[in-house]
Amino acid sequence: MELSNKIKALRAKARFTQEQLAEKLGVAPQSVSKWENSVAMPDISLLPKIAEVFGVSIDDLFDLSVEQRLNRMDNESELPQDVFREYEDYLQPLLGDAAYKKRAAYLAAYLYRHRMGSDAQKVKRYAKESIRMAPDEKECQWMLNMAEGHAVWDWNFANHSRAIEFYRSVLKDAPESRLSYMYLIDNLIADHRADEAEQALARYEMLNGNPVMVCVYRAHIALARFDEKTADKIIEDMLEEFPLKDDALFEAAQYYAKKSDYSKAIGLYETAYENDVRRPRFTDALYAIADIHEISGDCASAAKTYDRIIDNIRNEWGLTEDTVLKAAQKEKTRLLELAQKQ
Repeated sequence: MELSNKIKALRAKARFTQEQLAEKLGVAPQSVSKWENSVAMPDISLLPKIAEVFGVSIDDLFDLSVEQRLNRMDNESELPQDVFREYEDYLQPLLGDAAYKKRAAYLAAYLYRHRMGSDAQKVKRYAKESIRMAPDEKECQWMLNMAEGHAVWDWNFANHSRAIEFYRSVLKDAPESRLSYMYLIDNLIADHRADEAEQALARYEMLNGNPVMVCVYRAHIALARFDEKTADKIIEDMLEEFPLKDDALFEAAQYYAKKSDYSKAIGLYETAYENDVRRPRFTDALYAIADIHEISGDCASAAKTYDRIIDNIRNEWGLTEDTVLKAAQKEKTRLLELAQKQ
């Protein structure tokens, strides 16, 4: 139903005249008439008030389909508490509906992750304030660690055994899942469980896994065994076999960045970005380049890299008001301020 007809139907149901509705909204009666006759649309700032007057949500006002509503929630950048509760209540019955359960489960996870992320920002802010005032006291250190993902020294907290067991349980039910094998191998390598990673990699390769990632995993398994020479050789051989593949170049860049060989990493990231034939291109390589410049103390170059990121977001992805663009602009400003102090 079009918005014009929706307003007309809701007004009739509420038994309001156009004049009465106009008075409640603080607009002229002619405005209501224009809305109902599709001559004009209400200003967007009036939509919450219109929804409130009729006792419906904004989504109900637009009569969105289930999938449209789920997509809109997926793209929300800020969720006030009342909106959070509305979406939470909306998703609960869908989790029991076979037609929507898969997407509803993803969006429920997204919804709670969004709140977790917002809360983490507050933890970071207050924990850092506390630590600056009392840097030798431990009370807030672990909270900052959890919120910001700092390194953990104690093995019993740092190991990934729970993730490993989770993906093994997934693979029992879905033994052909290549992606689950990749996550399993990631966590095994992180814990230096090289023999188990090698066994999982053999299974991944049997499932026709990405040949580039097979090479990359072999290199990282060698590193997990502290055999850097063999690992380097595997990566160099991969680059000879796939000299122009953007994913091979990107993964090689990742490899050298993790080894702190930053100049080699930047060169490979640049080549990977240039050789990416997809449009729009992903910006991961550019973000990595910016991080390396900042780590190296060259905040001016990092800020210039953010110019390229912003250009990509605007001109390749076509996003002009997206939160990703705003975050990139904020990072550029921060880096420019740091560059002035250097």
